[in-house]
Amino acid sequence: MSSAPLGPLGPIPINPNEEPAIEIRLFAGLRERAGWGERRLPLQAAAPLTPAALWLQLELGDGAALPSTVRVAINQAFASPHQPLVAGDELAFLPPISGG
Repeated sequence: MSSAPLGPLGPIPINPNEEPAIEIRLFAGLRERAGWGERRLPLQAAAPLTPAALWLQLELGDGAALPSTVRVAINQAFASPHQPLVAGDELAFLPPISGG
């Protein structure tokens, strides 16, 4: 079974010449507070990385754990903040959004 992430048309090929990485995206107030909206993060082979752990590593919550109000999406689908990330994943942190 391939560990390549799935896109709408099947597995997304990973370039073997590129360092294994994930794409991180922040939206709305999270983007403004962090001062960036997109980052490519190389994956270390040592230990599995989860969105909850990455939230702390990137200091997105000023040292606080990932709030339950922030949703996590992996490859454009809502996911658990404890789901392991693999090379090629796109991770998005989505703050609460209100509208009128």
